[in-house]
Order: sequence, then structure tokens, then C-alpha cells
Amino acid sequence: MQDTKGVLDKIRHHDQVPLMINENCAIPLPEAVLPTLLQPHKLAYYYFMFMDRGSETCQIDFQDRTVADSQVIFGLPNQVFAHAAPDKNNQQYKISFDENTLSLLPQAYPFLVNPANTNAITFDPAARQRVKATLSILFQLVHTPGKQQHAAVILAYVNALLTEFNSAYFAHNQSGATANPRQSKYIAFKLAVETHLTEQHDVHTIADELAMTPGSLYTLVKEFSGLSPKEWITNRLIQEAQRKLQYSAPSIKELAYELGFNDPAYFSRLFKKRTGKNVSTFLAERQNLSIH
Repeated sequence: MQDTKGVLDKIRHHDQVPLMINENCAIPLPEAVLPTLLQPHKLAYYYFMFMDRGSETCQIDFQDRTVADSQVIFGLPNQVFAHAAPDKNNQQYKISFDENTLSLLPQAYPFLVNPANTNAITFDPAARQRVKATLSILFQLVHTPGKQQHAAVILAYVNALLTEFNSAYFAHNQSGATANPRQSKYIAFKLAVETHLTEQHDVHTIADELAMTPGSLYTLVKEFSGLSPKEWITNRLIQEAQRKLQYSAPSIKELAYELGFNDPAYFSRLFKKRTGKNVSTFLAERQNLSIH
């Protein structure tokens, strides 16, 4: 199985926002990544395909999933994704981005937890037109010749798009049911983390809430994410820290306390370990991003 770590950097279409967007495969993929993407591959980023007209069957975690008119099919980081070579008769948009892009957006999108375990979103006619229009505008903004469009404008449309996805996902999957008990438990873990994100970082407490032992929770989360529960929670907290730094300029102490850390120095070290930058450098770069 192919690993796609680093692939997004090779196919991204914007210098400042880690993002790829394509309309009817108009932008050819680099030859170096084609063999990887045409084989089953483990996603290192979020991938969405909106089918405006046509149909295509993909495999997600080795199960067939068909996307047809007015639907989106999506793959999440650590899922195994595979699809055939593009059908030139299909009318579609594809968009990919990573956790860094999510950290630049002003909110979280609960559908990315995928509580219904469906990997598909269906739109009513009005929502379909909005989604298609948003994708078309994004494609034009990213690929218009000349100077690249302001990153803040790109992110505003990505936010609108994910908001539409989130709304349609829950409108058509209200029960949130899932056929896989272990998948359901993993989803429950992620929802528990989201619910108490800035209140409780203790793995033992979450394990108790889910009626699991810490050891069984470790095995479960490692199975579905490749991370330990502590690593998963830490990554989510650092993503939230990045988001807050994008839209405000708190001190390290303020940011640490907002995220539930009692020790700002520990939080500062953790942030640098996870991002490779200290908070002040990260904040300066984000402020520079917002004005260029």
C-alpha cells in the first residue's frame, strides 16, 4: 500500500494555503505522484470529490463506495483510499487539504469525525447549486493566471464549503448509526475529546467515560488513527491553538489556560515540538499570511 505523506506538498495549488483543487481534471497531476494515487493509498490529508454529473466507485478502507450526481465522497487521514483512472465523461471537482489548512479556519466541522461512518454526503437541489458555485469560485481563485489570490479569500470559501458539507452530512445522517462497534467506539472517543477539549486531557478519565480500560482505549485509537490517545488529544489541542492564533493574538499564558493547560511553559514546549516553531514565530507568520 502506498503512503501519501508529503504528496499534498507536491500537488498543492496555493503557495500559502496547503490546498489542491481541480475541476474535471483540468490541472494534470505531476507524473511523480500518479503511480501512488492510482493505487490503494493511505491518506495523509483530507480528500473530497464532488460529482456534479456522472458516477464513480471508489474503495475506502477496502469497501466499495459509489458517488453519483449531487454527492460528495470523502476520505479522511489514515483511511485507505483507491479509485480508478478518471472518467472523462464525468463532471466533478476534487479538493484536498491537510490539518494545517483546518487550523487556519475559524471553526471545527463535526462531520469530519464521520459519526455515521458513511464517507458520503448528499445535497438537496439548492445546496447542490451552492456547493458547485463555491467550488467553481475556489477553482477560479486558485488558478487564475498572475498573482495568487489573497489567502484570507481562499480560506473564506473553504470555510463556506465545509460548512455546507457539515450541514448536509447531518441533515441526511441524523441517526449517526454505524455498523462497526469498534468504529463506533473510536467515534465516541473523538466526540468525547471534542466535547471536553479544553477541560479534560486525561486519557484515564475519557476511558472511564467510554467504559473502557486505558489499555483497550490505547489499542482502539492506535488501530484507527495510528496514534496513541494522548498523541491524538495533543494533536487536536495544537490544532486548536493554531486556530486561535490565526484569529487572535493571545499571550502564551492566556492561550495555555484557554486550552486547559496549567503550565504555560509546558504548553510552549509542546507547541514547538509539534509545529517546529515557537508560539511567537508562528503568530508572526500567520499575521504575515493574513496581509499578503
